[in-house]
Amino acid sequence: MASTTPMTFDYAPAPESRAVVDIAPSYGLFINGEFTEAADGKVFKTISPSSEEVLSEVAQATAEDVDRAVKAARTAFTAWSALPGSERAKYLFRIARIIQERSRELAVLESLDNGKPIRESRDADLPLVAAHFFYYAGWADKLAHAGYGPDPKPLGVAGQVIPWNFPLLMLAWKIAPALAAGNTVVLKPAETTPLSALFFADICRQAGLPKGVVNIVTGDGSTGAELVGHPGIDKVAFTGSTEVGKAIARTVAGTSKKVTLELGGKAANIVFDDAPIDQAVEGIVNGIFFNQGHVCCAGSRLLVQESVQDELLDALKRRMRTLRVGDPLDKNTDIGAINSAEQLARIRTLAEAGEAEGAERWAPDCELPSSGFWFAPTLFTGVTQAHRIAREEIFGPVLSVLTFRTPEEAVAKANNTPYGLSAGIWTEKGSRILWMANKLRAGVVWSNTFNKFDPTSPFGGYKESGYGREGGRHGLEAYLDV
Repeated sequence: MASTTPMTFDYAPAPESRAVVDIAPSYGLFINGEFTEAADGKVFKTISPSSEEVLSEVAQATAEDVDRAVKAARTAFTAWSALPGSERAKYLFRIARIIQERSRELAVLESLDNGKPIRESRDADLPLVAAHFFYYAGWADKLAHAGYGPDPKPLGVAGQVIPWNFPLLMLAWKIAPALAAGNTVVLKPAETTPLSALFFADICRQAGLPKGVVNIVTGDGSTGAELVGHPGIDKVAFTGSTEVGKAIARTVAGTSKKVTLELGGKAANIVFDDAPIDQAVEGIVNGIFFNQGHVCCAGSRLLVQESVQDELLDALKRRMRTLRVGDPLDKNTDIGAINSAEQLARIRTLAEAGEAEGAERWAPDCELPSSGFWFAPTLFTGVTQAHRIAREEIFGPVLSVLTFRTPEEAVAKANNTPYGLSAGIWTEKGSRILWMANKLRAGVVWSNTFNKFDPTSPFGGYKESGYGREGGRHGLEAYLDV
């Protein structure tokens, strides 16, 4: 008798080759167009979070090194800012094209150093990185038409500190508008993900960018603090935690430095009873499990209308059972490694708090690799607004599910947070989308989608999610003396 068991097809391994990336055993600081050792010779190791293997040693910049970098940027500023916008644009176009040419190499590097799946670094991060440089190259000779006066001037030297969740993309968000506006840059990448910024330094040399226009200093939080506090910095740009953002605001208070802060989030993803369930489930999965939940605008709070809660959760759990966790370089992988042991510990602590406070935890059967830092995709039901998991940014693949009955209740619950970075709305009614978007205190509101980014569109938040905007025409304002 023939078996009635349905056939299943397993995914064969589809690893991306590491051979395309040549990682040096050690890297120095990139100051005035050259790689140089730190003043005291100190280094730190950067590891691959999926295997814990050491990828390279990187220089730990001191206050003296930061000072050298700022002075190099100040010296370069005179000639760079005096260039016609059309000439600056040529360098940005060159950088964009080189990024495209080296995109496979950079995608593999990013997945190795960060832990994110190769299909995300390849299909999302790298195309957006190139797009930002192309976009701001187009603005470089049109600044008089950006709406900031007939002859806007650059500020001077920008000190930029970026996080580890999108290392190369955050670099592009910061550097491209700064250079287009005529500023020079000192950038500090995150301690756990310095490699793609150092590869970008090589791209700057390849593009023939004048020395000192872009400088990269690697190190820990103390290096970032030295950069932010340096008196030679005219503009501070920071993406990262709200806690560090508050410290930066205190540091620059009383100075003439211009500041933009893009900080934490606890976004509400709101699903109404008329939403297309399958489409909403894909948006929910993308909203919280993309990049292992290491996204400041992640849809970490699911607000679902009571009447469709059971149907939606059944569909969501079915979808979560299909997510593949594992080797970031495997093109079949959906969820890669948590970026660091420290971040994994925080995710575990908050998940345990959710259970201790009475929420019901669920995760699909998931065999995690034996080495590296891993956390299975997880959701909590029975969550109230008093739970820590509903209030604090977890920055991991953990979803809290709450319910609502009316649009007014959805708005009240969505806004009941110290954050205000993003939100998602799922409904077939256009009028409801517009009504909700007007009521939600969030810098970005997505309609029947989530985590969609474009260089032409501004991004930023309210309240403890920071201030200022990046991207689009609005992203130029922070780098102009207006």
